[in-house]
Amino acid sequence: MKNKTALITGGATGLGRRTALQLAAEGINIIINYRNSKTEAEQLAEELSDRFNTKNLCVQGDITNYDDCKQIVSQALKEFTAVDIVVHNAGPYISERKKMADYQVDEWTYLINGNLNAVFYLSNLLIPSMRERKWGRIITVGFDRVESAPGWIYRSAFAAAKSGLASLTKTLAMEEAENGITANMVCPGDITGEWKERAINESLDSMDPSVPVGRPGTGEDISRVISFLANDDSSFITGSIIPITGGKDVLGKAFREIL
Repeated sequence: MKNKTALITGGATGLGRRTALQLAAEGINIIINYRNSKTEAEQLAEELSDRFNTKNLCVQGDITNYDDCKQIVSQALKEFTAVDIVVHNAGPYISERKKMADYQVDEWTYLINGNLNAVFYLSNLLIPSMRERKWGRIITVGFDRVESAPGWIYRSAFAAAKSGLASLTKTLAMEEAENGITANMVCPGDITGEWKERAINESLDSMDPSVPVGRPGTGEDISRVISFLANDDSSFITGSIIPITGGKDVLGKAFREIL
């Protein structure tokens, strides 16, 4: 995988940061997209360069805006000959519990743009060059059971966008298979707070009875799957929706919490 380049949206913190560490350890150059986390992005780029000797770039931009996406790609291609891997990690989320009828239009639009349209924006800009090289990896992020288009109470915009994204991911897989481009979705379980940036070995001594496997999920649980999907030898895996939950029923937990 050396000499490949990956763009990670929302790559400065959380699952994005952990994914950057995972891919850089394999010799992949990293483009760290961020919206507000400039300091964290620059510190991460320096860490990747020092630890793994990769070439890394920080690019500010709001993926909910098509013009920003064009600028992200333009800056990336000034530094690198190609973007081979795109990890659509960024996805806005409103923690406040709201029924659909209580959303403001700008809130709804922001969530749909950030979780669905942004993947169209960047794919539309990057797939043509992937086709020319006959190689590409598109990795999106969903939630458990997203492929069944489940209802998610108080999360209507997020759930609708991600359900649409699951369909889009499968469609891209079919449309671009002939061009050597794969598209897959990873679906993290209930990984929150500091666990998003932690390694698996840090969780082995921590008990979590709410998770069937008995321990908290970590960012590395997700980044290892992303790394596998990005590999040259994973070309037969496309159109897959992969839950990484430790066996936990995430939506069931969300519903029980409101009762």
